[in-house]
Amino acid sequence: MFKKILVANRGEIALRIQRACSELGVKAVMVYSEADREAKYVKLAEEAVCIGPAPSPLSYLNMPAIISAAEVTDAEAIHPGYGFLSENAGFAERVEKSGFQFIGPTPESIRIMGDKVSAKQAMIKAGVPCVPGSEGELPDNPTEIRRIAKSVGYPVIIKAAGGGGGRGMRVVHTEAALVNAVQMTKAEAQAAFSNPAVYMEKFLQNPRHVEIQVLADKHKNAVYLGERDCSMQRRHQKVIEEAPAPGIPRKLIERIGTRCADACKKIGYRGAGTFEFLYENGEFYFIEMNTRVQVEHPVTELITGVDIVKTQIMVAAGEKLPFKQGDIQIRGHAIECRVNAEDPYNFVPSPGRITMWHPPGGPGVRVDSHVYTNYFVPPNYDSMIGKIIVHGDTREQALARMRTALAETVVEGIKTNIPLHRELMVDAKFMAGGTNIHYLEEWLSHHKR
Repeated sequence: MFKKILVANRGEIALRIQRACSELGVKAVMVYSEADREAKYVKLAEEAVCIGPAPSPLSYLNMPAIISAAEVTDAEAIHPGYGFLSENAGFAERVEKSGFQFIGPTPESIRIMGDKVSAKQAMIKAGVPCVPGSEGELPDNPTEIRRIAKSVGYPVIIKAAGGGGGRGMRVVHTEAALVNAVQMTKAEAQAAFSNPAVYMEKFLQNPRHVEIQVLADKHKNAVYLGERDCSMQRRHQKVIEEAPAPGIPRKLIERIGTRCADACKKIGYRGAGTFEFLYENGEFYFIEMNTRVQVEHPVTELITGVDIVKTQIMVAAGEKLPFKQGDIQIRGHAIECRVNAEDPYNFVPSPGRITMWHPPGGPGVRVDSHVYTNYFVPPNYDSMIGKIIVHGDTREQALARMRTALAETVVEGIKTNIPLHRELMVDAKFMAGGTNIHYLEEWLSHHKR
């Protein structure tokens, strides 16, 4: 096991990793920007290093500064958390060439899975079902593009190979709009991701977003930890996640989960990862793999009893997974609400000082957050300030606990999206389970303030 790990992130995930290190008896070095000097995990840290001013390119995306911090503190490994450099193959490569262990997959795995075209090809080869579409990058020939679209069937969606976060995507309903849409998406992909490659997929009309959590070690062992339903999203950004996914037969989950674990073995994957699927009419279609820990990992931890972050660290240190697939049992139901510092209905960010922070408690309630009373939420980063997660024996009990937890939560001084969560927890269709990825945006359009 490592003696010292540098945590190359901020916010609630930095505190989450710091706690995992503490439980493992590993020292955690926390890095921070000037805007995060007063963060809880910095105050708790045995060692903390300022890596630059507030802007991310000068701090949390500053590879030389992060590696220098690891060098001066004699850290052995670097945990990237999520976001920032967590899925940057170049950073992983640089970390390992500098003599540190990257707590995540190999640079090769990140590179393959980070490109949507190569990821899809790898999954087809590994036997994981994919959305029908082009076999690879779309050609420049308009005639060939039209031929591919006709064979796939309209509507189609054009996606950037290096895309993410809901950017670099365009839905096309007619042949007349096709070529122009491809050209526009290519230009957007080049500007946003420095990669103009795009590909085509069949556009599913009313899918759910279901993902499979996996863990793998360096010894060709891999397991899946059930599934999460992340369909409640706005502009492709998740708002509420839950596990298990309501209404999906366990046999289907077992089948797709086994394929995902087998795919990890075939591609030599290590660490934590998530296979993301669209689910419609009883079929799963692979869309991408996230080669890191997910924001929503706590719901899986609560239904399986597996500490994903600690296991990440253990397998990065060369240890074997401490469990086999048969040991993974799903117990009860968990729901997570992301708490963002923003207006609950127009979603304008609301940075500023929190004058009162009173998180909820009680049986089955977990809060992952780095904020506290008098904490200043900086305007420089993502607006998420924490997550409220509940667990119950049934989905109904979990919903009731979440309603109680949200009612107990007090945040003053800034706006948050908690009022939105409170409304959604009593929405009849969400309570029934199985809403699709368009549901929240349609709900918002009918509940304008």
